[in-house]
Amino acid sequence: MSKHRRILGNGVGGFVVLVVVGFVLVGCSPSEPTSAGAFVDDLGRPVSIEEVPQTIVSLAPSNTEILFALGLGDKVVGVTKHCDYPQEASEKQKIGGYSTPDLEKIVALQPDLILASSIHEKEVIPSLEEMGFTVFALEPGNLAGIMKGMRVIGVITGREEKADEAIAGMEGRVSAITDETENLETVPGVLYITWHDPLWSVGSGNIIHELIDKAGGMNIFQDITGHKVVSLEAVILRNPDVIIACSGHGEAKDKPFQWVREESRLGVIEARKNSRIYEVDADLVNRAGPRAVDALEWFAYFIHPELFDRP
Repeated sequence: MSKHRRILGNGVGGFVVLVVVGFVLVGCSPSEPTSAGAFVDDLGRPVSIEEVPQTIVSLAPSNTEILFALGLGDKVVGVTKHCDYPQEASEKQKIGGYSTPDLEKIVALQPDLILASSIHEKEVIPSLEEMGFTVFALEPGNLAGIMKGMRVIGVITGREEKADEAIAGMEGRVSAITDETENLETVPGVLYITWHDPLWSVGSGNIIHELIDKAGGMNIFQDITGHKVVSLEAVILRNPDVIIACSGHGEAKDKPFQWVREESRLGVIEARKNSRIYEVDADLVNRAGPRAVDALEWFAYFIHPELFDRP
């Protein structure tokens, strides 16, 4: 295990890219009202919302989780077929898939507000706005962005106090971890696996990287950006101390976790030698909502079990 933040040398460039994570510009994070009823969403779009919405449709599971966390479940009239948390969300009217919402079903619900994401920017949002619907997009890139998005939704829906309460709770949980990990002498190298065939991991500039960092680890692929295919040879060379594999849904949900435990060529790395291989629910890390803090607590436990109890 390394005793400091490692300098990576993989033939691509032996340097560490320092990632500064914080509040982003207006075009990437929802603003407070610029004037009465005027907001700017995560896509940089000005959105006018003069009255508190009474009926809301969510086009993304992360948005749905935010709405329920703010106590707005009774105002949610439509969600995607992938919106399954909390349990009450599963009982709402389904309006299609996350990337393939059924516009006719949305129109039939006549919502006062539709919460979208960046995947809907090119076609879905313009179509809905042409029909006169109010659409607000959330696409936070980090924990701060999630919390800021929650607050602006609280302002829009008249649940500002509830939003502030929820955010304070999240901030307290994050601080309980970072207070322990900010000045560690030992920082394990961490590999996060999204899929195994081909082998997908994550670089910097996303929430997963931030979770690793705040949990007291070093993302071994922090010198790349976004979600990328990486080579097995690069993983062996960078020799992670800890491996976290995400699990999804259906028959293949445990495949990445099983693969990394059984792949013979990975037997030489520290994570395999020391049985430091863990599985995390993909929904916790892939949905940019309140449960991202749950993911952080799991990451902290995986990376530093000597400091943190099992969540």
